[in-house]
Amino acid sequence: MRQTPDSPLGAFLRARRAQLTPQECGLPEADTPRRVAGLRREEVARLAAISVDHYTRLEQGRVLASASVLVTLVRALRLDDDQKTYLYELAARSGARPRRRRSAQQVRPAMRRLLGRLTDTPALVLGRRLDILAWNQAATALYTDFAAVPADRRNYVYLLFTDPVVRELHAAWEHDARDAVAALRTAAAADPDDPELARVVGTLTIRDPDFRTWWAEHRGNGAGYGTKHYRHPLVGDLTLDCDTWTSPDGSGQRLMVLTAETGTPSHDALRILDSWTAREHLTPRTEDLPR
Repeated sequence: MRQTPDSPLGAFLRARRAQLTPQECGLPEADTPRRVAGLRREEVARLAAISVDHYTRLEQGRVLASASVLVTLVRALRLDDDQKTYLYELAARSGARPRRRRSAQQVRPAMRRLLGRLTDTPALVLGRRLDILAWNQAATALYTDFAAVPADRRNYVYLLFTDPVVRELHAAWEHDARDAVAALRTAAAADPDDPELARVVGTLTIRDPDFRTWWAEHRGNGAGYGTKHYRHPLVGDLTLDCDTWTSPDGSGQRLMVLTAETGTPSHDALRILDSWTAREHLTPRTEDLPR
């Protein structure tokens, strides 16, 4: 099987070599001026110890990448762990393949039970393409009233770029937004034919120039933990640990939980938020999104 000329693998290889310079790869400066930024195909081929013709065919989608070539490309293009995983995912899914039917996203019972037990810390259940499938009262208090958001727009990345409340909440918005785009890239590598993912990406590409730029970088992100900084209009600044656990059943569902060390100002702020929303008698909401 052969890749299409516009294969995701070829696009990633072109984007990655454009991000590198000869100096950081240990190559001498060329005598002639460069017409484009980054490494030339000839330089990548030299670093990967493969022929220029073979590398050109890889970028053009005319051949498939062997395991040995992928190993050398990881080294030549200086890929980190997330980028390496992304490269392997693209390579594994290269070539023509039948479209598979996607079932509607149903929140797993185990995820629902876990969410019900998390009463004092914000938690979300994320599905394929980072759709927000379920949330608890604390997540509503921190982020927004997800129940008021139309189901087809209830996507973590979409809200991060288009919802003013969610956008202003993130004190380090650019950092968090770039990470979210990279996570969406990883989802796209796992299921590049997903029409709903294409709709989300297409909409954001048209609406937001930052998304358009960062999407073109082909950066992947599979990190399951990190730190987020929020600026909440009611309780001020919060610094929360963000941990994400992936369901082992292959559904792609993930439980995202935000916590703070007991006794810290951020922990106290979460308790205040929770007490305020509890008085409004909010309950966890779950709604499955369409295919």
